[in-house]
Amino acid sequence: MSVGDVAGLIAAIAFVLLVGVLAVPMVKLGRTFDATTASVKELTDHTIPVLDETATLVASSNVQLENIDTVTTAAAQVSENVSALTALFAATVGSPMIKVAAFSYGVRRALGGLGASARKAR
Repeated sequence: MSVGDVAGLIAAIAFVLLVGVLAVPMVKLGRTFDATTASVKELTDHTIPVLDETATLVASSNVQLENIDTVTTAAAQVSENVSALTALFAATVGSPMIKVAAFSYGVRRALGGLGASARKAR
């Protein structure tokens, strides 16, 4: 064996040791990737039902909002009708009622004044 053969043999052994030393981290890295893949799959399996439930909740919320919109519209119409009825009542009954009240107040004052004059005369 010559010096070149020994040097080549040493280089080959060193290369095999280097490959062996580098293989351990590569195997560990492969296991880490496998664990990461399993975690992502599990996360996806748990996330998809939550997203489906959220979509269902949003859809039912939209239906409830439409119902609330209907109720709000009906309440606004009732408010408008009450306002119109109040205005109509004030126009038709309010003015004559004020006149009757004023007339009755005047009659009371007049009769009260007669009663006070009669008491003074006694």
